[in-house]
Amino acid sequence: MITLPPHLEVRDPRFLDLVHPMSQLERIATGFTWAEGPVWFGDHQCVLFSDIPNQRVMRWSEAEGLSTYSAASGFHNGHTRDAQGRLISCRHGARDVVRTETNGAGTVIADRYEGKRLNSPNDVVVSRDGAVWFTDPTYGILGNFEGYQAPPEQAARHVFRVDPATGEIRAVVSDFTQPNGLVFSPDERRLYIAESGSSHDDSVPAVIRQFDVDGATLTDRGIFATIDCGLPDGMRVDTLGNLWSSAADGVHCFAPDGTLLGKILVPETVANLCFGGADGHRMFITATTSVYRIFVGSLGAENWTRP
Repeated sequence: MITLPPHLEVRDPRFLDLVHPMSQLERIATGFTWAEGPVWFGDHQCVLFSDIPNQRVMRWSEAEGLSTYSAASGFHNGHTRDAQGRLISCRHGARDVVRTETNGAGTVIADRYEGKRLNSPNDVVVSRDGAVWFTDPTYGILGNFEGYQAPPEQAARHVFRVDPATGEIRAVVSDFTQPNGLVFSPDERRLYIAESGSSHDDSVPAVIRQFDVDGATLTDRGIFATIDCGLPDGMRVDTLGNLWSSAADGVHCFAPDGTLLGKILVPETVANLCFGGADGHRMFITATTSVYRIFVGSLGAENWTRP
């Protein structure tokens, strides 16, 4: 009989192939106000993440521990990398999506749509064709805790795509209450988007929606999964097609058909996660005041972030 540690909850035996019963949940850094947006840099063997209210982007590595990557960062939230290894970030303060060039300069990818300022870009992914996809809820303009309070200029909380050739920004979904995390399936034929509107409206279901992808066009395929504790925020997909989502009680793992396989229980509300580590088999979890790490059996599907 397998004895499970208290941080694992198995709903399906397949979960034990993904998170070994002897795996340890380690708290590797703490002292933040709202940790978010982790992204792994295999070429530097470090993870970057946001401490949104303190306007810091932090850096952690096994060799050097914790340090500040950038201060007065403008309320950074979600991050990703493009195929060239450049950092792509969402900023609540500037209400934009920005790319950090290899020389350290910043290039604004998107800050307006139809001549009006974005709400507060939240999370971002880059598809293999170089297109930048991001969500634009209003969290950063609701108050001054994680941005600057302001009335929204956009008529909706859109999900956007930025064309890699022309730079044109296009709204691809516009019926979310608050779109949040987003992630592609390994073959990029499906895009998953988190609905986090229950943060301010209990009537909004805490669901992950799924869309078929045809170039720049999305077709709604309904609800992929429902989060049974809290709401979905940041998400990642592994090479097997399993989706790992943040939740109030930890990280929930769903099979490609939407079956809940199990949970990694974390003592703080989880905002986001990413795969990384020297062998690719570590999950880094940003959870309120801390960052946690745990061994997982699968690899992240983001091929340019693998070590």
